[in-house]
Amino acid sequence: MSPYRRPTGPALLLASILALAGCGSGAGGDASDAGNSSADGRISVVTSTNVFGDIAERVGGPEVEVTSIVDGPSQDPHSYEATVQDKLTVSKAELVIDNGGGYDPFLARLAEDTDRSVLSAVTVSGLDGFGQDGGPGANEHVWYSLPAMENLAGAVADELARLDEPNAEDYRRRAEAFVEDLAPVRDRLDTLAADGHGGRVAVTEPVPVYLLEAAGLENVTPGGFTEAIEEGTDVPVSAMEEMTTLVSSGSLAFLAYNDQTEGSQTELVRSVAEDADLPVLDFGETLPDGEDYVSWMSANTADIAAALDS
Repeated sequence: MSPYRRPTGPALLLASILALAGCGSGAGGDASDAGNSSADGRISVVTSTNVFGDIAERVGGPEVEVTSIVDGPSQDPHSYEATVQDKLTVSKAELVIDNGGGYDPFLARLAEDTDRSVLSAVTVSGLDGFGQDGGPGANEHVWYSLPAMENLAGAVADELARLDEPNAEDYRRRAEAFVEDLAPVRDRLDTLAADGHGGRVAVTEPVPVYLLEAAGLENVTPGGFTEAIEEGTDVPVSAMEEMTTLVSSGSLAFLAYNDQTEGSQTELVRSVAEDADLPVLDFGETLPDGEDYVSWMSANTADIAAALDS
């Protein structure tokens, strides 16, 4: 099944049911708990990163107040240490949204400490490898899957509708508009894949792999390199040699680079790629300044297309 098949209404509904089934009485607790609303009566939403915050704002509109705990490239969601203020913010939330899959564990801990339930993107993603509990499984960087984020938008709309029934249709209408706005990006990815550009790529971290696969690209990064980077350990010498040989071989379309969590070893890989005149494309983990989710994915897709045409 193509990873970029647009979810239908029933698919969105099923994703929402799965999400809410994992959330007990619903993410964030009882809608009647007025103490968890913002001062002006809007629904208080807390997200782990500004990627999910942007989607929540898009679906919630003026009826929600969204706080994203990790909102810039200087913070790493994997290792973020929550503050007392973060705990207070989560305790007042009616809807808490994280990525799940072991990516942003700080928010799950805060939610548990404050008796808040969590809507996890991996749980509603529709992607293979994740259990209904949202635990670790496949590649957890699900925000680089457009269908997964479309499913998340539908689940957010349904949860907001449960919390605020009078505005239910507005939430669902905005979720549908979000899906429609992503259509040109999906179409361009489909075109790249259908045109047979294909090609092999390497990644310093498997952050954008869902997007790369949707463009018809094959990730051929050595397994030993990826495993070490994901575990936060030093890359073995043999795996490092294999990676640097690969990026200097002339056999790749480009190197996908995550500068948000770069270290000396990934910087070395980038340097080798640049010396070999291999295009290096940056793929981060939070929204760049001035971008929303749709414009960001559109820009990423345009970068991929340009690299394939170079």
